[in-house]
Amino acid sequence: MNNSFEASKEIGKETDAGAVLSLDGIKRTFKQGRTELEVLRSITLSIRPGELVALVGPSGSGKSTLLHIAGLLENPDGGEIVICGENCNGMNDDERTRVRRENLGFVYQYHHLLPEFNALENIVVPQMIAGLSKQKARQRATELLEYMGLSERAKHRPARLSGGEQQRVAIARALANVPRILLADEPTGNLDPDTAGEVFKLFVSIARGAGLAALIATHNADLAASMDRIVRLEHGELIEVIPRSTNTDS
Repeated sequence: MNNSFEASKEIGKETDAGAVLSLDGIKRTFKQGRTELEVLRSITLSIRPGELVALVGPSGSGKSTLLHIAGLLENPDGGEIVICGENCNGMNDDERTRVRRENLGFVYQYHHLLPEFNALENIVVPQMIAGLSKQKARQRATELLEYMGLSERAKHRPARLSGGEQQRVAIARALANVPRILLADEPTGNLDPDTAGEVFKLFVSIARGAGLAALIATHNADLAASMDRIVRLEHGELIEVIPRSTNTDS
């Protein structure tokens, strides 16, 4: 971890009743032969509307696993997940899909755009899957691309877009269904530093402007510093991180 920050305390065990995302006592263990690897140990974290939280930690510490669990893409071995007031424990696949569709937006390190569709279509498709008419989906997609500064690239397929442009399309796609929570896994990790900075600023601007909650995994300390809070995942546990300049114990 960049030495401008330090771990200060373990995160409290009480979840926040006003949170849009609450994880309480989340556990996840993987088996490797006869060995059990405890990746997440009773993780508790709450994120309120409009709050941007950076998730940092060494490679292999379980950040992606935690994001997948928070996004209902993977089941924990224990603990409780509450999203926008709904307890997601025990939900079947259809119910989990509904909660994801209604409340969550995902941005990954690799854009995962559909190569056979152009930029506009990549944003239209998830909206139509959610039940929006093609006309309304195209209108919103056009507006999002304009906001992203990509109006002139709307008809270009991913192969004809730069890395930064592809990731901006991916962010627009994540926002297409008006989520309340954004989950991002190294959203700028595949970009050069200058492009990463530009894309991340846009990402933060949109999230703050829309009052979204966000949990963003990143290795970049400078980017993490622009968040409201930083939490560090290490040895299966979350630790609050604060700037050294505000730490009276150092």
